[in-house]
Amino acid sequence: MDEATTISAPAPPPAEDEDHPLVFLHGVGRQFRQGDSTLDILKGAELAVWAGQSVALVAPSGAGKSTLLHIAGLLEHADAGEVYIDAVATSHLTDTQRTRIRRADIGFVYQFHHLLPEFSALENVMLPQMIRGLQRAQARARAAELLTYLGLKDRLTHRPAELSGGEQQRVAIARAVANAPRILLADEPTGNLDLRTSERVFATLGQLVRASGLAAVVATHNLDIAAQMDRRVTIREGLVAEIT
Repeated sequence: MDEATTISAPAPPPAEDEDHPLVFLHGVGRQFRQGDSTLDILKGAELAVWAGQSVALVAPSGAGKSTLLHIAGLLEHADAGEVYIDAVATSHLTDTQRTRIRRADIGFVYQFHHLLPEFSALENVMLPQMIRGLQRAQARARAAELLTYLGLKDRLTHRPAELSGGEQQRVAIARAVANAPRILLADEPTGNLDLRTSERVFATLGQLVRASGLAAVVATHNLDIAAQMDRRVTIREGLVAEIT
């Protein structure tokens, strides 16, 4: 990677009465045991993402991209530091409280779409809404609106096997934002797609972030696609570094 990188200086914890980021990782550390040795993946990592901002996370395999996203999304506990979601510290929350935040505020998109094969595109997007308590008619209307916005108006009744790879990922994105989260975390969402399809999916994702005011962090290996996002960061020696 030939871009210059600068290590972000540690920032103080956000105050609730300030214009704070929706996601703030402060001094985050994460270690893994490998036999008799300890592998430091993150060592005091700092990352702040504001509403309406898209951040590309560009780093080689094994650098800790997935670990960073899992910690930011409260799927994994950090060994040190703090994760703030909308200025609320989360390290001492119960599992139930963390789950509640994930359900209400965070949407996830993965490299594989993980759509339910027996349900249509429309039904896949309706399900998380109905699980949350929305009436079927309301969930259907919301799902149809999202899928239409993502260019899938003519694919509402198609099952995943009847959709292209790019269409499947767009359905997965619609499902991730169906409950109107404020944060979107995507881990190599176009890793299984060709370049042209990847660009189309990323363009759609960027449009959605800007229109809805999401704070988005997207892990990708594609520098051309990453350049289209508001910021680019990498992970170097366990720290988050801005790419300039």
